[in-house]
Amino acid sequence: MNTQEQARFNMVEQQIRPWQVLDPQVLTVLSNVQRELFVPQAYQAMAYTDTDIPLGHGEFMAPPRVAARLMHDLHLTGTEKVLEIGTGSGYMAALLAGRAQRVVSLEINPELASNARNNLQRAGITNVDVRVADGSTGASGDAPFDAIVLGGSVAEVPQALLQQIKVGGHLLAIVGHDHVMAATLFTRTADAAWSSKALWDHTAPRLQGFTEPTRFKF
Repeated sequence: MNTQEQARFNMVEQQIRPWQVLDPQVLTVLSNVQRELFVPQAYQAMAYTDTDIPLGHGEFMAPPRVAARLMHDLHLTGTEKVLEIGTGSGYMAALLAGRAQRVVSLEINPELASNARNNLQRAGITNVDVRVADGSTGASGDAPFDAIVLGGSVAEVPQALLQQIKVGGHLLAIVGHDHVMAATLFTRTADAAWSSKALWDHTAPRLQGFTEPTRFKF
């Protein structure tokens, strides 16, 4: 086992399992995807640490346990078409690609999108389509999706995204304000009906392109 393989093993055992990510298929994907390929050169030493990693342009790569828990809570089976909002480094897209048939990933920043494409290519991942786009409006031309996952936090999930989930499908996002946020699972229960359930508390940087509702102070 080389140094990077040992680091991946330690990441899974010390960071991810304690966060109640126990699905063996998800753990296999996390063990196989080389996270160091998605980390900027200046932060290679931090590739497997439990911390946010700067990507530039005000964007950050979430800690491994957060990506792992999002993967776990989507319950993908290998047949799904998935939409990711906020490609960042491409790491989450790589994980999703290991448990889905096809991933469409939207990144608002052209430079990050280009870097993510290169990272995915180096990792040998071919079932991800990275596009430069404002993720707040989704990808209606490819809808409906079995699952949608947001790679950062939002104040609220736009109706335009909820409309792009299949009936029975899910959207997973970190939703809230300031330091009160939670990973929230939205399920489309009928053509015009959705349910939502807060799963776990976590604060994350904002996704770009999403509007902030006006908040009144009295």
